[in-house]
Amino acid sequence: MASSSSHHTHIPLSSDPGGKPIDSLVPIHIVTNASQLPSEFLEPSAERQLIIGFDCEGVDLCRIGTLCIMQLAFSDAIYLVDAIQGGETLINACKPALESSYITKVIHDCKRDSEALYFQFGIKLHNVVDTQIAYSLIEEQEGRKRSPDDYISFVGLLADPRYCGLESGISYQEKEEVRVLLRQDPKFWTYRPLTDLMVRAAADDVRFLPYIYHNMMKKLNEQSLWYLAVRGALYCRCFCINDNDYGDWPSLPPTPDSLIGEGDAPEEEILSILDVPPGKMGRIIGRRGSSILAIKESCEAEILIGGAKGPPDKVFIIGPVKQVRKAEAMLRGRMLEVYY
Repeated sequence: MASSSSHHTHIPLSSDPGGKPIDSLVPIHIVTNASQLPSEFLEPSAERQLIIGFDCEGVDLCRIGTLCIMQLAFSDAIYLVDAIQGGETLINACKPALESSYITKVIHDCKRDSEALYFQFGIKLHNVVDTQIAYSLIEEQEGRKRSPDDYISFVGLLADPRYCGLESGISYQEKEEVRVLLRQDPKFWTYRPLTDLMVRAAADDVRFLPYIYHNMMKKLNEQSLWYLAVRGALYCRCFCINDNDYGDWPSLPPTPDSLIGEGDAPEEEILSILDVPPGKMGRIIGRRGSSILAIKESCEAEILIGGAKGPPDKVFIIGPVKQVRKAEAMLRGRMLEVYY
């Protein structure tokens, strides 16, 4: 287990009768050896299931970026797993936990973190609860429809009183300071030893996640919970393209019998990857994004493009089968259009 720590932070554990979270002071451990991590994390089991906050920091984090820190938020401590000092040996020791069904990883936007873990360490991130997906599902469940690309930011989620509302519990000025430092020097997270600012910033990105998770779970109905599990699995796979159609990844969660029995079973959700020929991506995106936005507004599916981090020649579509097929047809139509 981790030794005593000189760094501490507060984790919200529950709410008082007035609905305000009760904070617990916990240590922040910088981990360079697997022996510093809890045994229940390193050796997942059905008898000791866990729910932890999870995030990664790095340089241009994607398949070719550098993973620098992996943050884990437990109820009694935060662990900053130092991939720079501990190297591949340390990250591989975490692989069983990251791939385990017995450990729920609560994360905000899992796509690039999953991509980095897969291509750099062969880790297939599994059993995630993505709070960005959960937020959208609750909005839909309560009759509010968001616009395409209108994703809740992590800072926005922290400020939402329904889930966290801890505007005073995190230094937005400090987060902005880290953003400025990252723009000035993209290798910010590679430097050692970790400064107090780096430790605080890394811990801030995970310490609220378990609390947010519990507040969100209270609001999600059974169908939304199933969508959350399926979409989380599809988002983890999204940028992790391989040659066997994800055959080595865990199966997607099956539709619960109770939803099928109601006679109005939810439609299967899938991930489709569309290859874009050279020179055609501009037609798909359109001037100032007008073409891709119009397609997104016409389909009830998520349409993602690799952008600067890539892959640059593919479009990723996630959603119900019929909506995904509709989006595919519209995207192919854009690629075939001829301009005179």
